Amino acid sequence: MTAPPRPWMSRQDRRRIAQLLVLTLVLVLLTPVRPAHASVNLLVNPGLETVDSTGFPQCWEQSGWGGNTYAFAVSHPGRTGANAMQITVSATAGGGDRKAMMLENPSCAPNVTPGHQYDLSAWYTSTTPDTVLTAFRHDAAQGWVYWTDLLSLAPATTWTEATVRTPQVPPGTDQIVWGVTIYGTGVLRTDDYTMVDATQPTPDLSCSAGVACEQGAWKVLPFEAPVRGIHAVVLHNGDVLLVAGSGNSEEMFEAGTFTTAVYHPDTGTFTDVPTPADLFCAGHVQLADGRVLIMGGNKDYPAADLSHGYKGLKDSYIFDPATGGYERVNDMSAGSWYPSATVLGNGDVIALGGLGEDSSGTVATQYFDAAEERWLGINEANQTWSFWGLYPSMILMQDGRLFYTGSHVFGNGLPGTGASIYDYDAGSITPVPGLQNKDERDQSMSVLLPPAQDQRVLTLGGGNIDSNPDANPLTDIIDLKQPSPAYTAGPPIPAGKMYVSAVLLPDGKVFETGGALHNRADPVYEASMFDPMTNTFTPGMAVDPVPRGYHSSAFLLPDGRVMAVGDNPGDGSFDMRLSVYTPPYLFHGARPQILGEVDRQWAYGSSHTVTVDAPILKASLIRPAAVTHSSDPNQRSVDLPMSVDGNRIGLNLTSNPNLAPPGWYMLFLQGTNGVPAVAEWVKVG
Repeated sequence: MTAPPRPWMSRQDRRRIAQLLVLTLVLVLLTPVRPAHASVNLLVNPGLETVDSTGFPQCWEQSGWGGNTYAFAVSHPGRTGANAMQITVSATAGGGDRKAMMLENPSCAPNVTPGHQYDLSAWYTSTTPDTVLTAFRHDAAQGWVYWTDLLSLAPATTWTEATVRTPQVPPGTDQIVWGVTIYGTGVLRTDDYTMVDATQPTPDLSCSAGVACEQGAWKVLPFEAPVRGIHAVVLHNGDVLLVAGSGNSEEMFEAGTFTTAVYHPDTGTFTDVPTPADLFCAGHVQLADGRVLIMGGNKDYPAADLSHGYKGLKDSYIFDPATGGYERVNDMSAGSWYPSATVLGNGDVIALGGLGEDSSGTVATQYFDAAEERWLGINEANQTWSFWGLYPSMILMQDGRLFYTGSHVFGNGLPGTGASIYDYDAGSITPVPGLQNKDERDQSMSVLLPPAQDQRVLTLGGGNIDSNPDANPLTDIIDLKQPSPAYTAGPPIPAGKMYVSAVLLPDGKVFETGGALHNRADPVYEASMFDPMTNTFTPGMAVDPVPRGYHSSAFLLPDGRVMAVGDNPGDGSFDMRLSVYTPPYLFHGARPQILGEVDRQWAYGSSHTVTVDAPILKASLIRPAAVTHSSDPNQRSVDLPMSVDGNRIGLNLTSNPNLAPPGWYMLFLQGTNGVPAVAEWVKVG
């Protein structure tokens, strides 16, 4: 009898192969997916090999602005192939820049889809750090407009690849162009450009939390603050500094009872802080090392016989989170009650406006030198002798000038257009037109819209303390990148209000909450969400059950929630309750997690890598709040262009300190489900 044929593979062999197949499948699933650049490049002539009649690469242009001395050339050989683009800037006395840029031409510019993100890469060599990858976009209404600077490039003597992920393409944009800008002296060569659609599949955004999925939800905490939260500062350790001074209580002022407390969100506890002076209605700003500079305050309440009004202190202190106490620094050059405070790109601070020791308006420009840790004398600082009102909102621009937005407190009747650009170095003030009803913007609020690179400011709401009409729902928007910036009317907020709070969120939106219809009366229970991408408000957000009028504030916490404090009606009472708002995004799934350690020190123009457990949509640095009286001119959200390699995310910080002034920031990563990770603290500068 013939034996049956043996199987061509033994049972043991089959078992081993099955195990290998399983192992291979596991390895495939665990291996990070890299973009398949070569097969999906969206660019025309990406290798610069096709040239026009002049010998310059087709679909590329020689662009830039200013009077610098420059030369464009096609260098040989390229990184691959024959050609590379070369720009030489030999002198910058005339200012400006030069760009290796794609043509703004329908047949050359790559088409894009709103809401999508794209991975861009280019190979380069450079002898200067003054280079940046720049993008422009074609808007259906405005035509070609600047979009954003995506990535600063370090000098490189050999061919080096720069890769970055764009933000989401805004609505109305159908094409983009991009390239490398050089704005300092040196030689730049570029070659082999790539652009691919990096958009993740639409995630499941289902939510089982009912109306909270769309509106968010408020919770009033089961305890009250021990001090009146006139001033609120989010410290770089996650605690919240609440400063009252006399807290608008003349009785406490006469008794010399001045209060401060530190709130610890992790434990729901407070630490009392001895307070050396009446810091009621002082100015404050966070210094580069995370300490808080507090300037001015209340020297005296108004006299019963009306012989004088509020008087401003010259005193100045630094609060140190490490010691939990105040340290005295030298006096300001003039008394300041309700002064502004804006940190500059070099870490110094400018204070403007307020009332002086004689109750009159302070016209001195007061300058704090951070390196010397002192206020300059009156003759050491550049002066224009201008009165800016009380708490004038002064926002640092990307070129180092200050934009006075028109938001103020008790500043009605000031001459001019209501808004202006102030150049400290030149000592010049340039009026800015377009602000609506400039004398009814008392207790309005202004914010630099996300991302800071876009240089757009939103001013919303306001009223008039003197005539006390119904507060208005007006908004105004300005693009500070324009050669002659001017406000244009924005969409109205859903309800007229003064004492309004506006908080920048990790998802790039602005949460608008709180306010009142009249001076210290008639609270408005309304909240909405502003989307800078669409310039629209979404009404019907959940409403804080606590009235939030005069002396109220709202601010972002490192966990992505918003806290609100304070309310001081005309009867002199003060609401000590604390509220916390959970935005809709926190109801839409699990938070992404940052795995391992994060670099804490971030130099300008540097790149940093973080490892995550889920796909990431966007990354940003948000400066922690230092807010009072609807005023936080230093609030800003700085976009971090990304490069993605599986679960490793490369984050690129701007090289411009005017976009991200030195100091501690909250690093937020937003998952593709819209949910942000809990912020990590990083120190810029």
